[in-house]
This record gives sequence, C-alpha cells and structure tokens, in this order.
Amino acid sequence: MADDSGQDKTEAPSSKRLDDARRKGQVPRSRELNTFVTLIVSAAFFFFTGHQMTDGLMAMMKNQFQLDRQEIFDPATIIQHLQTALFDGLLVILPLMLVLLIVDLLTPVLMGGWNFSSEAYEPKFSKLNPLTGIKKIIGIQGLIELVKAIIKVILIGWVSWTVFMLHFDEFMGLSRLPLPQALQLMADVITLSLLIVSAAMLVLVAIDVPYQLWHHHEQLKMTKQDVRDEAKESEGSPEVKGRIRQLQMQASQRRMMEAVPKADVIVTNPTHFAVALQYSPEQAGAPILVAKGVDLMAAQIRNIALANKVTLVAAPGLARALYYSTELDHEIPRGLFLAVAQVLAYVFQLRAAVQNGWSKPVPPTDVAVPDEFRH
Repeated sequence: MADDSGQDKTEAPSSKRLDDARRKGQVPRSRELNTFVTLIVSAAFFFFTGHQMTDGLMAMMKNQFQLDRQEIFDPATIIQHLQTALFDGLLVILPLMLVLLIVDLLTPVLMGGWNFSSEAYEPKFSKLNPLTGIKKIIGIQGLIELVKAIIKVILIGWVSWTVFMLHFDEFMGLSRLPLPQALQLMADVITLSLLIVSAAMLVLVAIDVPYQLWHHHEQLKMTKQDVRDEAKESEGSPEVKGRIRQLQMQASQRRMMEAVPKADVIVTNPTHFAVALQYSPEQAGAPILVAKGVDLMAAQIRNIALANKVTLVAAPGLARALYYSTELDHEIPRGLFLAVAQVLAYVFQLRAAVQNGWSKPVPPTDVAVPDEFRH
C-alpha cells in the first residue's frame, strides 16, 4: 500500500505513532470477540442460575396472572397487575443485565485495553461526506466485513437450525407440559443453544482477532519519510539544532571574553593556544579555568588580556594540557597543580615587584607537565 507521497509503508509504527493513534481512539477491536464473550457468559449464567430465573418467572405469573372474575373485568386492576408483573420480571432478569453490562465494560481489556478518547467524539465534517462512507462500504475493508457478516449469519443460522431440529419434538410438546416444566425446559434449551453458538463463534474469533491486530498494525505502518519527519518533530530539525548550538557557542564566547579581564594569568602556546586562569588564595579550592581558545579565539583572549594588563605566560605544554583536560568554569585537575603553581608564583612575584619597584622576576621557562597530560 502506498501513501500520497508514493512511498510504500514499510516501517513498523513507532511508539509515538501508536500513542497518537490511541489518543485518537484508534485501537484494535474485534466485534466477534465481544459477541463470543457475551454469549459464553450468558450461557454460564443460565447454567448456574437458570432454575432461579424460571422460579422467579413462575412466581411472578402465579402472583399476577391468577385473577378472579371481578379482577378480570376491572381495567384498573388489570393495569396494576401488568405493571407489577413488568416490575417483577425486570427484577428477575436484572442480575443477567448487570452481568452483561460488566462483561461489556471488561471485554475491551482482552484486546486493545480500555481507551477513553475525547478526540474520537469530536464532530468532524469529513465523517458526513457521503463519498467517504461509500469508499468504506465498497473498499477492501467493507468487503471483508461483509464476508464476515455473511459467514456469521450462515454459521449461527445453521447452528440454531440444528439445535431447533434436535429439540423439535420437545418444542412441539411444550403446550402439553405444566408451566413450571415448560419454563425449565426452555431454560435448558437456551443454555445449550448459547453454548453451541458460542463454540461456533469461537471459530470466527480465532480468525478475526489475529486479523484485527494485523490490520491495525498495517494501518499505522510508516514510510521512511514519516520516520524522518517524526524524528525531526521530536528531536528538532538539524537547522534549528545547529542554530541553537551556534547561539549557545556565541553566548559562551561572550561569557569567556567578559571573564578574561578578571583572570590572574593567561597561559599561552604562545600562538595557537590561550588559557585564562583565575585563583583566589583567600578561598579554598584550586585555580579555575575561565576562558580558553585556539587560533583566532586564542588571539582574541590575548588581545583582551593585553588591553586589561593581565599577565601572559608562555608555557606551551601546560597551555595544551589545560585546554584539553579542563572544562570551562571548572577547577584544574590535581595532576597539574604543581605546574600551575609555578606559573602563579611568578605572577604574584611580578605583581609585588611592580608595586614595590623591585626588579622583575624571570618567567618560568621549563614548566614540567606530567606525561598523562601531554598532547
């Protein structure tokens, strides 16, 4: 089967598509399964409570239909007896009605589960389109439903006719039996008929349930384009995600550049890498990397540092180690403490020399970097 785009629906429905279909009320259902469960429960109910029902009907008839001459010719009394008989009869069959109501509520659990969808009850003008209705009737699904209905009528009709013929003599003799025996016989025949019809329906259920599950799955299958579109919808299109990443990167770069003037030192490669460190001796903790970059970004960091008189120290190995091992706004790793301490000691000595007019210290020329941090 192909959709409007000309692509075959070859992909299994995704969990999102299944959830959307369920929200719209599209779940697998089998009418034959509902009918079968209703018949078998009714048969079981008659088997276990048929005698009580016939006794109740018998008591109702005795109480309401045994009238004397005066009551027979009194219209008001007749109406009162009919009303009472109707009420008593409803009380007799009320348990069966309640059981069938519960069965109708519980049967959906067997296939598709309970599903309450407000969207399924929303008015849609497309449902009023006669062309849509005709397509459903004369389409493949309509033909399948017609064949199922014909098979059901033939099967149930044949079973019912067979049961009737087996009990033909008993039916013909009902008029000669006392009323209690006639009612009891009818209850037994109804129970047997329901059991046999239920067994016949089981054949249809065994065919219809797998078909409905397969048909529901086929209806929800997706084309490859559907899968791609759903991925874009759930995860965002690559263009939007790329734009978001670009904006995030720009914001991160702005924060870095704003942090460079507050840094204590810029460790450089000296041309390709630049790493800005900030350290406060009064606060516990290791130095923090507040900015880093390579090539053009490194050049921008150096320019801002020079403009704000932040000390630059050329330590190629340490600059690369800090760049690759430390995330932005994180403390430097423990293995680089000694190397960074050499650089910071020089920076603090340089500050003191400038403030007091002393001779400037010699910059560190051989900052040792552990082997595991070498790049």
